[in-house]
Amino acid sequence: MKIFVTGGAGFIGSNFIHYILDNYDDYIINFDKLTYAGNIKNLEDIEAEDNYQFFKGDILDKDMMKKIFLKEDIDCIVNFAAESHVDRSISDSSQFIKTNIEGTHNLLKLALDFNIKKFVQMSTDEVYGSLDDRGSFREIDILNPTNPYAASKAAADMIVNSFYKTYGVCVNICRSSNNFGPHQHPEKLIPLCIINALNSRQLPLYGDGKNIRDWIYVKDSCRAVDAVMRKGKSGEIYNIGAGSEKTNLEVAENIIEILNRNMDLIEFVEDRKAHDYRYALNTDKIRDELNWEAEHKFYSALKKTVDWYYQHVDWWE
Repeated sequence: MKIFVTGGAGFIGSNFIHYILDNYDDYIINFDKLTYAGNIKNLEDIEAEDNYQFFKGDILDKDMMKKIFLKEDIDCIVNFAAESHVDRSISDSSQFIKTNIEGTHNLLKLALDFNIKKFVQMSTDEVYGSLDDRGSFREIDILNPTNPYAASKAAADMIVNSFYKTYGVCVNICRSSNNFGPHQHPEKLIPLCIINALNSRQLPLYGDGKNIRDWIYVKDSCRAVDAVMRKGKSGEIYNIGAGSEKTNLEVAENIIEILNRNMDLIEFVEDRKAHDYRYALNTDKIRDELNWEAEHKFYSALKKTVDWYYQHVDWWE
């Protein structure tokens, strides 16, 4: 199978490409703009492989992508390309609207025009909005995003679904909880806390640090996307989560504990605008239909992640 992966030099995308090439004989075409969040060094160990190609390009560039599709017999599109940092979307939402909505539409048009066998959209649990202390979101729940990033991803989900219903394009949407692991950009919570703790700097937490997220190790997430790509029923949405709910404060404390630093490094800062309290996903559907479940426990996976950043100072510097 020949897979067109967008955003493949980013965090989840690069881990996904490694997972596929480690486990299958598939051919990967990696298409990435190489913004600040994309790092081609994430894939330098496979750049000479016969079943891997890289193109530097933007999913807003329809003409460039069309030339690739005319030349290559592509079977599947997996779209990881996105602007994904909530704080940046609050400061300026314009690029989020362009990349996450218009870019997704461009890819769907290619899927339609070239009769692609499967289109997989990487989405987020943030499209559902915020929860209180009880319950979890199911795939059929109403979308209620509260920040520009989440709204742009919800809009993309709607467009993906419309191409299935209107044109019969074979699509799936993966709504994942918070990923962590190797190669994640240092602006995200876990790598930020790891790097700051390594340098004995303050670990900034919004508000009182009590906001709750479900954390999933990126390798489990990649396995889930692969299962959806190969076995997901056309038109279906699948939640991807590990059931590892932690407050931001607990995450920071765990990192400090692993690195044997002082808890005084934790610093509470002014809360983010429209900061969702809690995300939680019901994952019965992907477990029952695709026989997938997370394999990594949070604390042991966090130890692996801390060790990776400790061993790869040159990468994050």
